[in-house]
Amino acid sequence: MLRRTKIVATLGPASSDQKVLEQMIRAGVDLVRMNFSHGTAQDHVSRAETVRAAAKACGRTVGILADLQGPKIRVKKFANDKIVLNNGDTFILDASLEGLGNQERVGLDYKELPNDVSVGTVLLLNDGMLEFHVTGVKGTQVICKVVRGGVLSNNKGINRKGGGLTAPALTDKDKEDIKTAALIKADYLAVSFPRSGDDMRHARELMHAAGGKSLLMAKIERAEAIPALGDIIDASDAIMVARGDLSVEVGDAAVPGLQKRMITMARAKNRLVITATQMMESMITNPIPTRAEVSDVANAVLDGTDAVMLSAETAVGDYPVETIEAMARICLSAEREDHERPMDPRDAKHKFTRIDQSIAMSALFAASHFKVKAIVALTQSGSTPLWMSRISVGVPIFALTPLRETLSKVTLFSGVHPIEFHSKSRGQAEEWHQIEGTLLDLGLVEEGDMVVMTIGEAVGKAGHTNTMKIMRVGDHHKS
Repeated sequence: MLRRTKIVATLGPASSDQKVLEQMIRAGVDLVRMNFSHGTAQDHVSRAETVRAAAKACGRTVGILADLQGPKIRVKKFANDKIVLNNGDTFILDASLEGLGNQERVGLDYKELPNDVSVGTVLLLNDGMLEFHVTGVKGTQVICKVVRGGVLSNNKGINRKGGGLTAPALTDKDKEDIKTAALIKADYLAVSFPRSGDDMRHARELMHAAGGKSLLMAKIERAEAIPALGDIIDASDAIMVARGDLSVEVGDAAVPGLQKRMITMARAKNRLVITATQMMESMITNPIPTRAEVSDVANAVLDGTDAVMLSAETAVGDYPVETIEAMARICLSAEREDHERPMDPRDAKHKFTRIDQSIAMSALFAASHFKVKAIVALTQSGSTPLWMSRISVGVPIFALTPLRETLSKVTLFSGVHPIEFHSKSRGQAEEWHQIEGTLLDLGLVEEGDMVVMTIGEAVGKAGHTNTMKIMRVGDHHKS
């Protein structure tokens, strides 16, 4: 059984060696995330080369996601690396402090914090572990009462409960990193902390100006992003349900419902979606997941996510390969339980304005009502398999294309499997014979299997898919 749900693995010290990467790819990685919060431009260039070399050695196509750091809303460093704060303590966040912090105060990376808060504002630090209530603002100093204490160490993040920090989504560092993402030909570019569709449109302009073709992914992690969700999704090619910061800002109990809403909205708008953060967190140090983590991953699959993502588990964890194997196993099991029903014409709710989109829906409808083994989409841009991937009919979709960027792009599409294919034929009958041979050689179909194929009469041109055929393998002379 081919796995529909894709696996995204974050690269780091535990997964930088090519041999380890090859093991991870064989275990099931479809897309790698390069975290631009760490490393230099040259590090990213070298790592992208290593990923592509490892994928080639495995005979697989693996996509690359470049994840921008976004604004650093963090405390600076302490003289002794950390302090312990007790409930009721007074503590000062000081935007003008240049030296190291102590038991009374600490500096800030984010200098605008005093302008973004007032008496009564609730600040959450270190992923919500500590809670401060603002009791006063004096110039550059934010004076706080510690309501929930604990250990506060170097460079821990700050969130404002309910949102409201004005930091721009794209920093000067991000703008330089977009150029690096374009240089390494990243397939996806993730924008951290967008508040509106305009943040995504600005990122797209910068990407195009740098000569890049990355698809844009909005990381939904700010409270302000929730009311603007429709506009953000419209301005993006994909979204990430970034449950860490989002949970701190909107409250942990709100996140499961928001996750389901975001996945549903993204699919309805023909956008892709990754579900991320702490999916297999215990496997950073343990060789098996907890039962709760198994349920979390399975529920994301049942919600309809395109991909599930690993962060520290593969970046710095002790068991990167085992974690991917476990995640793949969970995804496959959840997909078996997700019983498909025949597609109803009403599943495609909107009217089509494009011929290729109507062909995609026709292929899904045919595949869900016949005993079809696969859908085969000859594609240049990847648009036809993208539309097909929005409605799951339980049939694998093989995207055949000669273009590297399209092969890499579809690695994130739910249920879509990239196959490099260079047509050598002069007509559709001859071309089907070549396709048939490719699928048989790869062991994806057998003689006698029925497949649905979509193709364009203007071969090699994007947006020209205008034909759907139902074919039987080994019977290529009939159509």
